[in-house]
Amino acid sequence: MPSFTFVSTANAFVLRGGVPVFVDIRPDTLNLDETLLEGAITDRTKAVVPVHYAGVPCEMDSICATASRHGLAVVADAAQALGSTYHGRPAGGIADLAALSFHETKNVTSAEGGALLVNRPELCERAEILRDKGTDRSRFFRGEVDKYSWVDIGSSYGLSELNAAFLWAQLEAAEELTQDRLRTWRAYHEALAPLEADGLLRRPVVPEGIEHNAHIYYVLVNDLDERSRVLEGLNGRGVNAVFHYVPLHTSVGGLRYGRAAGPLPHTEALAERLIRLPLWSGMSETQAQQVVETLADAVHRRVPA
Repeated sequence: MPSFTFVSTANAFVLRGGVPVFVDIRPDTLNLDETLLEGAITDRTKAVVPVHYAGVPCEMDSICATASRHGLAVVADAAQALGSTYHGRPAGGIADLAALSFHETKNVTSAEGGALLVNRPELCERAEILRDKGTDRSRFFRGEVDKYSWVDIGSSYGLSELNAAFLWAQLEAAEELTQDRLRTWRAYHEALAPLEADGLLRRPVVPEGIEHNAHIYYVLVNDLDERSRVLEGLNGRGVNAVFHYVPLHTSVGGLRYGRAAGPLPHTEALAERLIRLPLWSGMSETQAQQVVETLADAVHRRVPA
């Protein structure tokens, strides 16, 4: 798995005794570098965990082919990728299993919670048992057993009715919400092209064949010192811009529970350069333009006269 991700990606496996093996990311998409997988796989490897960062799917054909050669499961962290597609296929529909997030920061939200996408039919019953506190209650409701009992590990993963209703309404409007976010994403991308041409920042890269969901718009500046100055300039003028992940392999938990598969230079460098810009459904053109103008002023301030 990549180190440039949220801790939940690793925790899902650490909680069951697994050891996360961190692989470097691609410098263009910030996704798991599929060319490094072969060198990270050992006879103890069980799964490959791609993370679709910023709603831009990983290079899944290559990842799945490598996993298949080694008999590994592909478990995708598609938390940010609801509505994104990879060569016409839903981002969460390619791996053996995939996780979606409905956290308050996501495009579609129930404040907390998520979904497991099961793309291998033989895993469906086990997934039901895990969801139903380790019981076969779903089989009981279908009339397949005369009583239900504890059969495996599990926990309580159901949403409350209020949270589910909140989520349902947004799922019904998911396409509209996505298109609204894409409008702002594209406005940023077009307006910031001159700054990229001048070498003041780098915009996101979306490979051919990818349709993303505009979950995040980020820019990359030159180094950590510049990021600190630019963030100070943005937030000082009312633009709530932030950085993103501290690489897991450098954290206390990552050092304790995981290991790096060799150097991770892109992960370490890009994590220090990234700035996330404000982006939400219903953001106005005026607000987006204010962000662009404030960012332009902030990055120009470091250029010698």
